[in-house]
Amino acid sequence: MPRNSKETVVAVIRQVAVYARVSKDICQVCGKSERLHVGLDHEFKGQDPEAQLQPLRQMCASHGWVITKEYVDKGWSGATESRPELDQLMADAKRGRQDFEAVVVWKFDRFARSTKHLLAALESFQSDGIAFISLTESVDTSTLYGKLVFTILGAVAEFERSLIAERICAGMRKLGAKRPGPKIGAEGPSRTTLWRRAQQSATISTQVAN
Repeated sequence: MPRNSKETVVAVIRQVAVYARVSKDICQVCGKSERLHVGLDHEFKGQDPEAQLQPLRQMCASHGWVITKEYVDKGWSGATESRPELDQLMADAKRGRQDFEAVVVWKFDRFARSTKHLLAALESFQSDGIAFISLTESVDTSTLYGKLVFTILGAVAEFERSLIAERICAGMRKLGAKRPGPKIGAEGPSRTTLWRRAQQSATISTQVAN
């Protein structure tokens, strides 16, 4: 049943969606990439999403939550914000096509690597009345503690944006920093610049005379 877009995060959770992500280029035995997996005493074995899904299923069962769907991205980096199953999850949540009150993940970095991406997703879930639950970090945005974490993440993201802007301004104020336009020193334009201007003026005068 479609949800009201103005609905706040629900307090009672009955049905949930599970999201998991694994990178296939990392061996689950030794943690080495496939490119560096040479001369070892075992075969390369990519990460198995079941390592995340099984404890998530157990947690849901212990809370009496029904899993309506499992979204699993295989072979995708967390730094990539657009992933097939994640995109489908966000679309289902926005359109109200899946009847779930919460999204459950094993760990924050399985869902998003950057604070900006995670916060954007949490804000989207909040506006759709969906809670976000991370098993490893023990965070549930339907609780007061979870809402506090959500607020802190927002403050951290704002701090990061302000810090970047401050560094850019400081770099522009730094003596010798590159600025747009011709370079003019304290003693005025360089001889090269003056010569170039003179040549341009002479060309224009010749064109006008003709």
